[in-house]
Amino acid sequence: MANGPPTRNLMRIVLDNFLKSFRPRQIKGDFVGEDYFGNKYYEIPADPSIGRRRPSRWFEPTAKEAYDQEITAEWEAWLRGRRKEPPTEQELLKNLAIMKMKERNAAELESKYSKPKDAATLEQQKTGMGSFPQYDEYEIMPGKGKHEK
Repeated sequence: MANGPPTRNLMRIVLDNFLKSFRPRQIKGDFVGEDYFGNKYYEIPADPSIGRRRPSRWFEPTAKEAYDQEITAEWEAWLRGRRKEPPTEQELLKNLAIMKMKERNAAELESKYSKPKDAATLEQQKTGMGSFPQYDEYEIMPGKGKHEK
């Protein structure tokens, strides 16, 4: 039995793991990137040899006391592990430009379709189907004309 498979000494494994638990852990992660809000993102890579199968990822907000902190969708996907690589600067700038364009388009539509608000219209709050906005280019009831009911 001298040439048999090596035996596992359970007490030795427990003792080794116990002694390894006293080693200081890596607390400071590697800086990965920053978004246009000023948040900084960090990561401690995965190391299966010490039992860390997934990387640890977190961010430091610009204002530590802000509980309504905004982060971009690309960075949130990276934080949650839905993407492996952090977003690039070009990707962030492209998506920021798209977001600004959508905000401009929404403001233009709001100004185009908004009606002047005076005291009389504020007092007459409609309920039911009449409370929804009605536009000339859309049907009110499916299959009917624009103003047929």
